[in-house]
Amino acid sequence: MVVAGNLLHSLPDAQAAEIFEAIVSRPGVRVERIISHGQVTPEDQPYIQPYEEWVLILSGHARLWVDGVGEVSLHPGDYYLIPAHAAHRVTWTCPDEPTIWLTLHFDEQEVEG
Repeated sequence: MVVAGNLLHSLPDAQAAEIFEAIVSRPGVRVERIISHGQVTPEDQPYIQPYEEWVLILSGHARLWVDGVGEVSLHPGDYYLIPAHAAHRVTWTCPDEPTIWLTLHFDEQEVEG
C-alpha cells in the first residue's frame, strides 16, 4: 500500500484516454486521482451515481455540467460536490495540458451506517 506520494508528479500520459487511479479506498470513501487531457463525457452518457462525489481541480481546467444546475467552470483550487443520483458529465477539459482532479466518493450508507 502506498502511504505517501505527490499527486502532481509522475503523471501518466492521458492524451489517448482519461486515467483513473485509486489513492485510498476504505468502507464509505474512495479517493481517486483522475487525469484528463481533452476528454469529455458523451452528452448521451451522463454519470448517475448512487453516492456523492466531491471533486477538486489540482491543475488544468475543466467544465462540468450537473442536471438542475447547468455548467460549472473549474480552475485550480475549485471544488464541487456532486449530489448522489444527479446526472452529470464533463463538458470540457484542457486539450493543451493535463487536468488533474482529486475526487472523493462517499457512500452515505457506509459513512452514516
